Amino acid sequence: MPSFDTVCEADLVEVRNAVDNTAKEIATRFDFKGTSAAVELKDKDITIFGDADFQLAQVEDILHAKLTKRGVDVRFLDKGKVEKIGGDKVKQVLKVKNGIEAELGKKIQRLIKDSKLKVQAAIQGDAVRVTGAKRDDLQAAMAILKKDVTDVPLSFNNFRD
Repeated sequence: MPSFDTVCEADLVEVRNAVDNTAKEIATRFDFKGTSAAVELKDKDITIFGDADFQLAQVEDILHAKLTKRGVDVRFLDKGKVEKIGGDKVKQVLKVKNGIEAELGKKIQRLIKDSKLKVQAAIQGDAVRVTGAKRDDLQAAMAILKKDVTDVPLSFNNFRD
């Protein structure tokens, strides 16, 4: 029976490369000389540091540009709130989304069920498996998901015929 998995996974190697490139650019830019502007990656958390909210926004813009250049969708980043860390310095944690949450999985199931296609969707951990009798139905289901789910970058893998 043909099937595919709907997942939400960022390429962590490219994320690390983008963070490293951002750190290099921060080190060489004149407007960041003598400031506490920095960016670091631990597990799936990117932490950006700065002297003020404005500087955090600048570092985040550089990070977004580097991620886009590396082919990583910026919708993978989940912004945390800005925290003061002493004096006038601030930091912000950006979490890299990995996996489909339960609410989104249910939304995907509902979209597929409401589409009246002859396919079934089942939540399996942090992925949603869609199975059907025909390849064309599966491709139609992919098109519906691409069109209707815009808040997270979905990818489709493990396509079996």
